[in-house]
Amino acid sequence: MRALQILKYGDIKDSLAFNEVSKPAVQATDILIEVKAAAINPIDKSIILGNLQGLLPIPFPSTSAYDVSGIVVEKGDDVSNFEIGDLVYSRVPQEQMGTIAEYVAVTSEAVSKKPGNISFEEAAGIPLAGLTALQSLEFADIKANDRILIHAGSGGVGSLAIQYAKAKGAYVYTTTSTENVQWVKELGADRVIDYKTEDYKTIVKDVDVIYDTLGQKYTAEAFEVVRKGGQVISVVGPLDEETATMFGMADYKLPEELATLSAEKDASYKFIFMHPNGAHLAEIKTMIEDEKIRPIVDTIYPFAESIDAFTHLATGRAKGKIVIKIN
Repeated sequence: MRALQILKYGDIKDSLAFNEVSKPAVQATDILIEVKAAAINPIDKSIILGNLQGLLPIPFPSTSAYDVSGIVVEKGDDVSNFEIGDLVYSRVPQEQMGTIAEYVAVTSEAVSKKPGNISFEEAAGIPLAGLTALQSLEFADIKANDRILIHAGSGGVGSLAIQYAKAKGAYVYTTTSTENVQWVKELGADRVIDYKTEDYKTIVKDVDVIYDTLGQKYTAEAFEVVRKGGQVISVVGPLDEETATMFGMADYKLPEELATLSAEKDASYKFIFMHPNGAHLAEIKTMIEDEKIRPIVDTIYPFAESIDAFTHLATGRAKGKIVIKIN
């Protein structure tokens, strides 16, 4: 079968190539998916560039990407929750990475049936971003009348987090650029802040939750606008101590600046490391079918132009998800 593979760490165009590889073998708890569409995410770019080799090392060559939608064509002996012909979607586990390919084998626990009211291409763009948003806001226990700031509302995670928070009844502030203000409003955000013309720190005050999807200075700034006793949830900032321990970093301490800011505000800080979860994808499926969440696709590339898709991803200017139509 044909697959887009990472040959080495480095520049996108120098590090990716199409190869003929063996169709993956199906273990007892796996299903084999004929891939209809795959989506790419910032983590995929970071892996290629080598930015995550200390945390997520990969052998070479490795087939790229994690998000997939397609059709079940084979299943392991212990799989009882899926049948041949089921239409499914998944964020595959790290050890099964490689969805920009004609087939991918996935543990059935990481798979859900695809929402019935959207296309394969739309479904492929949901798993990683959707699971990240859901798991982050579930950890925050977001609920009716909570006030939340979601940074980067036009991004893959931000656009889904806005919709999830609104479905839970929260009041949502979000930041985006001038050209994206209108369509981010259409996602349901209550106050869209144009970061090119407005300073969000003068608008957002004493909110219950900050959802940090930007990192760097924004992680520390979160403590300026969160209420006393509130929560800062990050998917790009430093690890918290509990998460670091999970990764085997026993002596890790939260950076001093964040520890001080957290203590001064009596506000908690949590880094969320998304984990594949078929049950969570089934929850998202229901929300999509109930029209509480809709997928946002920026561009669909044909399989042959997969490298161009990564070049587009690297610009950081996509509105919603970048999807590759495989078959």
